[in-house]
Amino acid sequence: MLSRRELLFLVALFIASLPAVTARIYSSDEVEYFSYLRSLWFDHDVSFENEYRYFYDHRIAQTPDFHQTFLELQTSTGRRINYGTIGCAMLWAPFYGVADVATRVMRAMGRTVEVDGYAQPYLSAVAYGSAFYGFAAVVIAIAVARRMVGKYETSSGVIVWLGTPLLFYMYVAPPFSHACSAFAVALFVAVWLKVRETWSVRGIVVLALAAALMAMVREQDILCALGPAVDFALERNQRPQRKLMAAAVGAAAFLIGYLPQLIAYQALNGFPRPSPLVTRKMFWYSPHALQVLLDPEHGFFFWTPLALLAVAGLILLVAVARSVIGEEAETGDDRQIAGCMLLMVAMQVYVSGAVESWTVAGAFGQRRFVAVTIFLVIGLAAFRRWVAFRGARLAANIAVALCVWWNLALTLEFGTSMMDRQKLELRRNAYDAFVTLPRTAPKLLYRYFTNRSSFYKPAASD
Repeated sequence: MLSRRELLFLVALFIASLPAVTARIYSSDEVEYFSYLRSLWFDHDVSFENEYRYFYDHRIAQTPDFHQTFLELQTSTGRRINYGTIGCAMLWAPFYGVADVATRVMRAMGRTVEVDGYAQPYLSAVAYGSAFYGFAAVVIAIAVARRMVGKYETSSGVIVWLGTPLLFYMYVAPPFSHACSAFAVALFVAVWLKVRETWSVRGIVVLALAAALMAMVREQDILCALGPAVDFALERNQRPQRKLMAAAVGAAAFLIGYLPQLIAYQALNGFPRPSPLVTRKMFWYSPHALQVLLDPEHGFFFWTPLALLAVAGLILLVAVARSVIGEEAETGDDRQIAGCMLLMVAMQVYVSGAVESWTVAGAFGQRRFVAVTIFLVIGLAAFRRWVAFRGARLAANIAVALCVWWNLALTLEFGTSMMDRQKLELRRNAYDAFVTLPRTAPKLLYRYFTNRSSFYKPAASD
C-alpha cells in the first residue's frame, strides 16, 4: 500500500495538473460515449438522435462522415448507430450528477445556463471525471507495483503518467474512453491479486463483476480476463470439482454484471451484441499484430518507446523474477503472476492487431494500449530496479528521460498541428522534438493555459 505521504504527494500533483484538463467534446468517439450518458440521464433510453443532432447543429462534430454515419444510418430497431459502450457513462455518472445539481442551482440563482445535459458544467464533469480515473489508475498501478517489485514504483507511476498516451487522454482529449479503460483494467488487476490469495467463491464473484465493468468500458479489454483465468487454472490447492463450481459461479456473476450492456445492445441493435459494423472489421488471426507494435509510422513502440522498456521489465519478471532484479529470493508465484500479466498485454496486442483500423490514424498514438497502463508501471519499475542492481542507473535514467520528453513533445506537436496527425514522420518529428520545441515549448504551454481555444481548428462547414 502507499504511505499517507506518498498519496498526499500524488493527490497534490494531480490537483495541480487539473488546469491542464481540456473540457470539450470534438470527435465522433467522444460524442458517442457522452451520448450514452446524456441520453440515459435525461431521456432514459439509448436513442441518440437528439444528441447527435445537437453536436452536429452546434458545429462540434459537423462533418459529412459524421452526418452520414450517425444521422442517416439506422439500426434494425430504427435507432441511430452507436459503436460505444455503456461503461464510461456508468463511471462518469457521479461527476455528471454533481454537475446536474450545480447547474440546477445556478439556474435557480438566475444564471443563464441550460439544464439540458449539454451545458459546460456537464462537459466539464465528463472531462474531469476521465482525468480522475486516469489518476486513479496510476495510483492503483503504483500500489500493485510495490507488491510486485518493491522499489521505484512511485516514480515509475509518475513517469508512465507523463511518458505515455495516458497523458493525452487525461488532459487533451479526456472524453474518450481510454482513461476510464486504464482505471477499469487497473481495478480488475488489483482485485485479482487480492482474490488469488484464497480464491474464495465470494472473491471470484467480485472479480467477475470487475471484469464486467472492464468489458463495459471497452469490450476489447475483456481479453485481460484471460490472465487471471490461467492463474486460477494453474492453482494447485484447489480441487478440480471446486474449480469448475467457482468458474460457473464467476461466469454467472459476470453475466449479471454485464446485463446493463446486454440490455442496451438489445434496445439499440435489436440483439444483445455489438453492431455487425464493428465485428466485420475484425479478423481472428490478427494480421497486424506485429505492425501495431513495430510499424515506424503507427507502431506502439515508436509512438511510446517507454513501453519497450516496460515490456522488457515484465519479461524480466517472468524470466528471472526478483532474485536477479534485487535482493529478494525469487518465488514461482511471482513469476506466474508476471507471466499472466505479460499474457494480458499480449492479448491487447492481439486484439489491436485484429482490427482493420489498426493504425488508429488521426488519433494520438496507439490509444488502444492506454488500457495496459498498470502493466507499464509494473514493468518499468522492474526494468529500473534490474538496471540499478547492475550499476547502470544513469544510463537507464537518461533513456527514461528521453522517452518521457518524446511523449511530451509529440503531445505538443499533435495538439498544435505541428505534425501529420495521420502518422509519425520520425525524422521530422524527432527534429521538432529535440531541436524546435525546446525553444518554443514555453510559449506553447503559456498559450495552452491562457488561450487554449486558439489551437482548435474551425468547425467544418456543410
